[in-house]
Amino acid sequence: MNVAMFPGQGAQFVGMGKELYNQYPLGQERFNSANTQLGFSITDIMFDGDSEALKETKVTQPAIFLHSVISYELAKKATPDMAAGHSLGEFSALTACGALSFEDGLSLVSKRAKAMQAACDVTKGTMAAVLALADDVVEQVCQNMDGIVVAANYNCPGQLVISGAFSAVEAACEVLKEKGAKRALLLPVGGAFHSPLMEPAQEELAKAILETKFNTPSCPIYQNVTAAPTQDAELIKEKLIAQLTGPVKWTQTIKQMRNDGAHLFTEYGPGKVLQGLVKKIDREAEVQSAVLD
Repeated sequence: MNVAMFPGQGAQFVGMGKELYNQYPLGQERFNSANTQLGFSITDIMFDGDSEALKETKVTQPAIFLHSVISYELAKKATPDMAAGHSLGEFSALTACGALSFEDGLSLVSKRAKAMQAACDVTKGTMAAVLALADDVVEQVCQNMDGIVVAANYNCPGQLVISGAFSAVEAACEVLKEKGAKRALLLPVGGAFHSPLMEPAQEELAKAILETKFNTPSCPIYQNVTAAPTQDAELIKEKLIAQLTGPVKWTQTIKQMRNDGAHLFTEYGPGKVLQGLVKKIDREAEVQSAVLD
């Protein structure tokens, strides 16, 4: 069975999407439409901007969404039997599989990015990668810390990202190293994504999601917060809202997909981050990048 998967924030690079724009009329049409809808030239930043401008959440998220969805539309592909996206990538997955129109998907991603940036400006938060420590040990340390710090991204066995208030994450890193973590290092991110500190953004995004028309996707979508498949539009909305303050259960998602018969995992969008994670979760799984027509 075939899986379509879509990356999240962190996969961006300057020059991304230029080939899609220059070589494909549909790519050019999509990007020009996005520039108009967003009210600024995201293509200038993506194609020829600097990495600092591209790293801004309000730019990064729509940029990765655009690259991912346009790549999917242009790819030689077997129709996927299931789909998933990592954090932001869940919006790409839903758009690619017809649950959202291209315009509505881009609109929600843009609103999500702006709301998350605003939440970051209110409370100083951060995230840290914890390597070579069991998930339950990391979870227990987080629970015992003073201040807000939670397990945020279950990327693969031995790689878990924690998120929360800056001082609490810093303190947790020291404890985790004492517990045997190979590394516990702060990440260069703008805030505490997938933690309770994103509640202000969640309220704003919830309103936008509830006002948006969602269709039944063409295949089951395995959602981040549950790692379970669904094609129910109302359930998709509910879990999409919960995602902002809940964890990205990527390890659990890939394991569930494999249990459900998934064999070939195709990554649509910039980079190969998800392919690497899938191989660390299950060596027997086959992975590939999208091949464009």
